[in-house]
Amino acid sequence: MSLRVSNLRLSISMPETEIPVFLAQQLGVPAELLLRWRILKKSLDSRSPSELQFVYTVLVDLPPDVQQSASVRRRMVGDVQPFELPLFDDPAPGSTPMAERPVVVGSGPAGLLAAYYLAQKGFRPLILERGEAVKERVQAVRLFDRGGEFDRENNYLFGEGGAGCFSDGKLTCRMEGPDVDWVLERFVECGGRASIIYENRPHLGSNKLPMICRNFRRQIEALGGEYRFSCRMEGLDIREGRVVGLHTSSGYVATNHVVLGIGHSARDTYQILHDQGVPLLQKAFQLGLRIEQPQEQINQQKYAKPEYLSMLGAADYTLNARGEKDVFTFCMCAGGIIMPSVSQPEMFCSNGMSNSRHDSPFANSGIVVTLETHEFGSSHPLAGMHIQQRYESEAFRIGDGNYLCPIQSVRDFLNERTPDPTARLQCSYPRGVRPASLDRVLPPVIVRAIRCGLPIMDRKLRGNLLKEAILVGPEMRGSSPIRIDRDRLTRQCQAMRGLFPVGEGAGYAGGIVSAAVDGLRSARSIVSQFALL
Repeated sequence: MSLRVSNLRLSISMPETEIPVFLAQQLGVPAELLLRWRILKKSLDSRSPSELQFVYTVLVDLPPDVQQSASVRRRMVGDVQPFELPLFDDPAPGSTPMAERPVVVGSGPAGLLAAYYLAQKGFRPLILERGEAVKERVQAVRLFDRGGEFDRENNYLFGEGGAGCFSDGKLTCRMEGPDVDWVLERFVECGGRASIIYENRPHLGSNKLPMICRNFRRQIEALGGEYRFSCRMEGLDIREGRVVGLHTSSGYVATNHVVLGIGHSARDTYQILHDQGVPLLQKAFQLGLRIEQPQEQINQQKYAKPEYLSMLGAADYTLNARGEKDVFTFCMCAGGIIMPSVSQPEMFCSNGMSNSRHDSPFANSGIVVTLETHEFGSSHPLAGMHIQQRYESEAFRIGDGNYLCPIQSVRDFLNERTPDPTARLQCSYPRGVRPASLDRVLPPVIVRAIRCGLPIMDRKLRGNLLKEAILVGPEMRGSSPIRIDRDRLTRQCQAMRGLFPVGEGAGYAGGIVSAAVDGLRSARSIVSQFALL
């Protein structure tokens, strides 16, 4: 049995190699008696800007006789507790024969980790990806940013790695446990920093994610898996309530097991699923705008000492405003840029991203509100998606039909003033901006909530949120407006056995890690039931 030592506080200037000294002091034993130790969690306490601290939770092993000594046992209350790491559930393959190898639709976080686990267990999955491999995808994204044509199959949202490949790489997750640890360890194996396993707000960076996605592919292929790029799912073949195959843009694929990790921007696929009778449900989702301001403003607000910037990098923030409808920040990108989040032609949506160094002079964050299903105005399962399409189409028109980003000063937005069309507002969006009234790109209830919430958030940052800030929008892709119904235990659609909806697109996750864990769990369900081919 190990000990878990919580609330271990160190100055941010203290190297982590000094942790054993403080651990030994906390336990009242000589440092040389520590057999092993590892960091479980690390977070920043910024409540006192003049003296920032890292707060650690650490797992430590002592010799049995030392751990049972009276001096140690007296300390085993509060911040020192006996602890045993829960084991990862890793079942052996089942006994039911599997006629065809499993197919994973989509290579975003959910599909990627599902495919990795299936490959690791010898099931040789086939991964279908409507976009191209990451090398070609990066080229397409750069071309679009420079003013090129929109590619409906190979863009910021479609292609190897899914939307997660260009989504900043935040690995923050409210979940914890062995499944989360397993996912984070796989990211480390494929090129992520070792510290992402224990950091409170781990971040990979948009510049690192393409390489990580490529490394996952190489491992999956080395284990017998296969990728088919530019291969779009166009329909399910369902017979007697069971999946027997898939119709794709590259031909028919026979299979009895489909891990459906399509992501919540695959609107054409949602329509196909609805037409085929797959059970789709409305789901509340988040939408709003994105705010951008100079990063230096945020640094000055959070760091009382200039040297903190070199130690910690660009500062971030997390804010909320309680009201008739709560408003909260989402996907804050310190040292980041505004990017397009476009999956359909003649529509526009914004998002944010940052590289691993957080070295842009700008900070940006989503300012979002939850739209409840009773506010959709329709009982159609795809009503939330139709709302997204309506306002994204309007945003495209405002941007002169050329994917320019609608922009407005915070002052004009709050005072409901029409922006000066000749105003030169500074923004990191690479393709160009167009001044516009942003209340045109959101439902009125969301506009009212944001106008109420922004001043409250600004007070929490002592006036450093709205000063020199601009707003862009809309921000529509915070979460899925649709849930694909599935059985809680088997993780399959009840009327379509063999169909395993996973991740954000299925409505069961809200970020890279939670989507990856969801994909892992469905892959594990398949493995536990079926024998290898």
